[in-house]
Amino acid sequence: MCGIAGFWDVLKRHDKQQLDALVTPMRDAILHRGPDGAANWVDANAGIAFGHRRLAIIDLTEHGQQPMLAHDARYSIIFNGEIYNHHELRQELAATGAAPIWRGHSDTEIMLAAFSAWGIVATLKKLVGMFAIALWDSKQQLLYLIRDRMGEKPLYYGWCNNYLLFGSELKSLKAHVAWQAEIDPQALNLFMRYNCIPAPFTIYKDIKKIEPGHMLVINSDKNITAEAYWSLQDIIAQQTPFVGSDSDAVNTLHTKLATTIKQQMVSDVPLGAFLSGGIDSSTIVALMQEQSSKPVKTFTIGFAEQNYNEAEIAKAIAQHLGTQHTELYLSPEQTRNTIPDMANFYDEPFADASQIPTYIVSKLTRQHVTVSLSGDGGDELFAGYNRYTWVPAIWNKIGKLPQPLRSIIAKAITALPPHLWDSAFKLLQPMLPGFARQNNAGDKMHKLARILDAATPQQIYHRLISHWYDNEALVLQARNFDIATPQLPTDAAQALVPAMMYIDSKRYLPDDILVKVDRAAMAVSLETRIPFLDHRIVEFAWSLPLNMKLRNGQTKWIVRQLLQRYVPTELIERPKMGFGVPIDQWLRGPLKEWAHDLLDPKTLSRHNLLDSNLIAKKWREHLSGVRNWQYQLWDVLMFQTWYEAQHG
Repeated sequence: MCGIAGFWDVLKRHDKQQLDALVTPMRDAILHRGPDGAANWVDANAGIAFGHRRLAIIDLTEHGQQPMLAHDARYSIIFNGEIYNHHELRQELAATGAAPIWRGHSDTEIMLAAFSAWGIVATLKKLVGMFAIALWDSKQQLLYLIRDRMGEKPLYYGWCNNYLLFGSELKSLKAHVAWQAEIDPQALNLFMRYNCIPAPFTIYKDIKKIEPGHMLVINSDKNITAEAYWSLQDIIAQQTPFVGSDSDAVNTLHTKLATTIKQQMVSDVPLGAFLSGGIDSSTIVALMQEQSSKPVKTFTIGFAEQNYNEAEIAKAIAQHLGTQHTELYLSPEQTRNTIPDMANFYDEPFADASQIPTYIVSKLTRQHVTVSLSGDGGDELFAGYNRYTWVPAIWNKIGKLPQPLRSIIAKAITALPPHLWDSAFKLLQPMLPGFARQNNAGDKMHKLARILDAATPQQIYHRLISHWYDNEALVLQARNFDIATPQLPTDAAQALVPAMMYIDSKRYLPDDILVKVDRAAMAVSLETRIPFLDHRIVEFAWSLPLNMKLRNGQTKWIVRQLLQRYVPTELIERPKMGFGVPIDQWLRGPLKEWAHDLLDPKTLSRHNLLDSNLIAKKWREHLSGVRNWQYQLWDVLMFQTWYEAQHG
């Protein structure tokens, strides 16, 4: 795990010393991604410069240091990530007579040998891992920029004054003397809609993210060719359906996930796991502990607000599994004090409020270990989000009602503020326990109101994942701009739940969840590994029939069945809570003055990108308690915080 940065001066304007001087600040802008060492490699004849920050995980010696040259000197590489099957690749190279005389045992050296022996695409198809790679082919004078299949590792790029700049974070690109870029209103509109900026967009015009599973090939004429070496669309379209029994499916998941976790537990430095108390992280920890000869180190944080606190469940699961558990309870003040740092960690606007606890648990974890496994990805692969049950159920109930009637019902729901709906549900709970046992009932009722007049179930889903949407045009220069929705490329395209899962896997997972985890963890130099996103697990998950994921209204059915082999049912079956913070309450209380200053029309006028009248209306309604606009306001506040930090 490391940080990479570099550039290609296609006009060849600099000598070796100048190239080195230009790439060094790009490299050191991401010191947090690699505090254990730094080095550069430059080729003045080509105008290419690589910089690397090292977080030493595998082969801690100098033989694991990057940038690294292949044994035949054709390829030069900088690489961020881990190749979990590098031992198997080394054995395969030896068996075919393609192995060089090894200098060390790093995955980087083995990957370079594989590129030399098998070629770029053939090697990529063999790799099991997470990675962002910059590879220079001195023979063909080509630069390859490559991102892993599911998008665990980030990679940005863009042209500035005939320099191709690239790196793990925008900080690196900004550190180059040629950097020039302006805010892209269309990307800002996407951010306000989805609380993150989907690839290939970034907040800046002409600066892009490489999409997951893609490889860019760039030549000296500035031509860029994009190629998908792995495609989730193709996996779904070509997948052979699983035909075994329920127990066969659970056993297969058990075997595949245990194998993946065994590979991901290989480390030359201390290793642990996040344990939130949810289904996914508990399953990962259970399989880790099964394969460990000593207690696995697990970490969680707790909150004073009980509706957001899963620490007690996490502790009970840790005790049952026998892990070495560390927990930290946070006061609201401690949590809120991290907010100003978010703009620096996420160096383009990002407004998933769970970024705050994710950063804090990463900071806690880094005090004890250097690598942590995570349970992310399980919701997208195994139908874990509430919307997968909500959308079909709601449409079955409301689809036959005329839209005008549904609009009237929606207005009636929103006439009652969220806190009064909360009180109503508490009163109903003794009489209707199955119906009224809801966390944040008021917010859910208002979310229901937003979708009641939808014309199709697909529109319900789109509204559920959108914050500011069509009838709330906020960005002045890009009203109603949106990005094309990925389409499920099989006969299952008419199946609503698989379609939602597919879109979430293509968008929400890489652009929100994985961005959140990567930036929060790397801000404190912590490597995270995500077993569910091993592409073999992904491919198996998509071979399963939907009823092995979603059964009788129960999400993640197959994962629950696996976890029940290790953890009592009473610790598993409870309402899904998420990993958030009470933004709605804070905005009406301790964050009120901070938010008021950032939402002031005079402050907004510094960039004139947003409709200040619309923001003021939302702010008044939120403060009065008439509506809960926490997500919409948080989007604006996180943009404002970012803008003030980066451009103020």
